[in-house]
Amino acid sequence: MSGSSRRATIAGLGITEMGKVYGRSTTSLAIDAVRLAVTDAGLVLSDLDGLLVTAGVTDSVGIGLASALGLQQLSVLNEVKAFGASAGVMVAQAAAAIAAGSATTVACVFADTPLKPKVSAGQSWGSSASRRKAPGAARGYAGWSLVSGAASPNILYALCTRRHMERYGTTSTQLAHIAVAQRSWAAGNPLATHREPMTVTEHQASRWIAEPLHLLDCCLVSNGAVAVVVTGADRAVYGPRPPVHIWGYGQAHAPRHMHAGSQWGLVTPAARSGPQAMRMAGIGVDDIDVAELYDCYTYTVLVTLEDYGFCAKGEGGAFVSDGRLAPGGALACNTGGGQLSSFYMWGFTPLSEAIVQARGDGGARQAPRNDVLIVSGNGGILEHHSTLVLSPHERGSA
Repeated sequence: MSGSSRRATIAGLGITEMGKVYGRSTTSLAIDAVRLAVTDAGLVLSDLDGLLVTAGVTDSVGIGLASALGLQQLSVLNEVKAFGASAGVMVAQAAAAIAAGSATTVACVFADTPLKPKVSAGQSWGSSASRRKAPGAARGYAGWSLVSGAASPNILYALCTRRHMERYGTTSTQLAHIAVAQRSWAAGNPLATHREPMTVTEHQASRWIAEPLHLLDCCLVSNGAVAVVVTGADRAVYGPRPPVHIWGYGQAHAPRHMHAGSQWGLVTPAARSGPQAMRMAGIGVDDIDVAELYDCYTYTVLVTLEDYGFCAKGEGGAFVSDGRLAPGGALACNTGGGQLSSFYMWGFTPLSEAIVQARGDGGARQAPRNDVLIVSGNGGILEHHSTLVLSPHERGSA
């Protein structure tokens, strides 16, 4: 295999119908996403010799997807479990497999169907998530969390947010500017669940989910699937769509320590994952044109901006409150509306939008510059992080 073919690119993107999609199994949506991505890359299913799968809270799709797709000649097959960081981990693993010559064309797919008819999004997600918990999960320290009420992501992220507020003076109004900016971007995204305008006042008036997090600080719950096809640069260049080059990647993981003196809620694994990916790409934070950041909550965007180095630690609130992240601002961030306003497909939401932007397919929401894009993924309660640096250009040519 030549050096050119081992330079990994993203050649295909497949996104199914999204949101309140009922009557479809998770597997059927995953199959559709892979087929769409393969077609988008100008390939056929038999061209795939690698498949990486990750499932959401329903945990109802796995490596059996290979059989459902009729893939008989795979060299790489795995199920990745890094929660919201999985997308970046999967793309990195696919790129490494291509660089090593162990695969030529790898599909990475996420699918989930937590939403149920006539059941609220919160109840749907919560009932699906509870089924994932292993027996004995409430023993020891986890038992204390359960008894105290600190047992759900909403509560735990609220604790993180409150800690940041207490330490640095971050305010709910500053977080509102993140949600408002992303809603402004969502207006140009036909796939976005919420495209109607939002104001800071409306954000502040939305009900509490877990103080200090309002409803409009929290991500959506969606049914759907997203897939990407990763292949060598020499193969991708002949595809029907512009290739998206993978310049760098990184990941970092840290168990959740909530004891006194820990940095939990203040510094996340993004502080290691981001610089690692940027070093590999040969860029600095000032080179980044577009940031597609994991946004399970507005707070996650703010702390990731700090940890990536867009601003100093503790200055995230001021950084986001001047319209900097909105259309026309200094940093194009979550240009499709993110998981707050568009759809929630774990790390495949920011990844898919980065591909759209790198290709110049954003239409009304296209960022003015797209030479270098950074993509973040966050899993668990700030325990897992992945970062990708992407570009429409071959590395060194931009």
